[in-house]
Amino acid sequence: MNSFHVMLILLSFCQWGTVLAKNSTKLSVLFIMVDDLRATANKEVNLTHIARLARNSVTFTNAFAQQALCAPSRTSLLTGRRPDSLHLYDAHSYWREQVGNFVTLPQYFKSHGYKTFSVGKIFHPGISSNYTDDYPYSWSEQPYHPPTLKYKNAPVCPDRQLKKRKRNLVCPVHVDHQPGKTLPDLESLDYAVDILEDKALKKQPIFLAVGLQKPHIPLKFPKEFLKKVPFRKIIQPLQPNKPAGMPLVAWHPWVDVRRRDDIARLDIPMPMGIMPMEWTFRIKQSYFAAALYIDDIIGALLRRVDLKRFIVVITSDHGWSLGENGMWAKYSNSDFALKVPLIIHAPGYEPRLIDSPVELLDIFPTLVELAHLSHRKVPRCASLENVTDLCFDGKSLVRMMKGDTKPSAQYAISQYPRPSKIPQINSDEPKLKDIKIMGYSIRTKRFRYTEWIGFNSMTFKKMWHKNFGTELYDYALDPYETENVHLKPEYKSLKYKLQKQLRSRVV
Repeated sequence: MNSFHVMLILLSFCQWGTVLAKNSTKLSVLFIMVDDLRATANKEVNLTHIARLARNSVTFTNAFAQQALCAPSRTSLLTGRRPDSLHLYDAHSYWREQVGNFVTLPQYFKSHGYKTFSVGKIFHPGISSNYTDDYPYSWSEQPYHPPTLKYKNAPVCPDRQLKKRKRNLVCPVHVDHQPGKTLPDLESLDYAVDILEDKALKKQPIFLAVGLQKPHIPLKFPKEFLKKVPFRKIIQPLQPNKPAGMPLVAWHPWVDVRRRDDIARLDIPMPMGIMPMEWTFRIKQSYFAAALYIDDIIGALLRRVDLKRFIVVITSDHGWSLGENGMWAKYSNSDFALKVPLIIHAPGYEPRLIDSPVELLDIFPTLVELAHLSHRKVPRCASLENVTDLCFDGKSLVRMMKGDTKPSAQYAISQYPRPSKIPQINSDEPKLKDIKIMGYSIRTKRFRYTEWIGFNSMTFKKMWHKNFGTELYDYALDPYETENVHLKPEYKSLKYKLQKQLRSRVV
């Protein structure tokens, strides 16, 4: 071997050493996505482990999903683009084929030397992620789905009344009596812990996304958590019926809840029937117990994480209504359906509460900046044509995290589709071809203004002149959205100001 070859080998070792050194200084990411966790859950029941992380993190108290439905919300977050930019309002299309080959959050980290892992539900499964959870674009390895997930809607819920197992909504269980003697989120926990404790992976940066299934329905969770939510402490909704001022198009019939065996037996009239109060209490108790179960799993994850080396994000794909205004589940532009927890822990950032409105699609540019992956300013997406450059419909939240008191925008935009102004069987989840109306909503610190307008699902044209309902809520005076004040004279100038802001932002 001549001296030239020796020099090449030494140079290669030096370059590889430099790469390792650079990798060792990169912060890893633990991204935790909880399914259907409403923002107020930690106030309604003590989520100890989430609260402990929040005390040492930046917590956004006014964070909102772009659409209160799993596939559009998750795809929006993971691409940094709005449902309108993705043309995705249901769960039946794949953005790379239908709109553009947009880069995703984990894909971008992967391209910067991270090993990326998906555990549980991160992308919505099915066609909206190409039946692969967007593998291999987004992930270094095949995404993991817990084997017992196949029993998600199986008749495994003990039913004392019928003395048999049913497909119930309320489903506290003995874990040892379940198929496989476990539950999906427990399996995801074990898989994620193995990744976090893998010594080989400690030598390189990782992006670990963990998607927890509960408190998504059915409310199936270890029975012991029910004892932590005393029935006597459950509070009934302030407004358990549809408010008189709510436009009919804003209402949804929560069909998936009605179809569960225990709720179906109640024979609640479609589409406007109201949940009996006894069952309102039962469902709320089980929802909070399921949230406590997930909080325990998050605590087990965080115990394996060195917070000096990790950025940690905890959020949800959207919220969940618990009988407020007679509505359940998501499927609306209500604060209860759109507002989510958002906690970001990043080494070097002081704990802080931020009440300016932010959006889930802000997470992508925020993590890019926190991880120092891109030092140039990432532009807003000017059009759908440019699919190669990294661009976002959202904004980085890092300035706010540093204490900037003058954020660039102080509102959040959300939307929800409807097939008709009259609630019907597919009002909750209309397919694209059936969408005739789109409800666009702007949320400031104090107000939410919504217009339900005509929408052409073939051309994606918005018809502002076709109005099917208008809503305006003042959260300072009415935090439960019990009074639609858009016709009150004292709100007239505010209404037109918000209308102008909404229409200029939704183009």
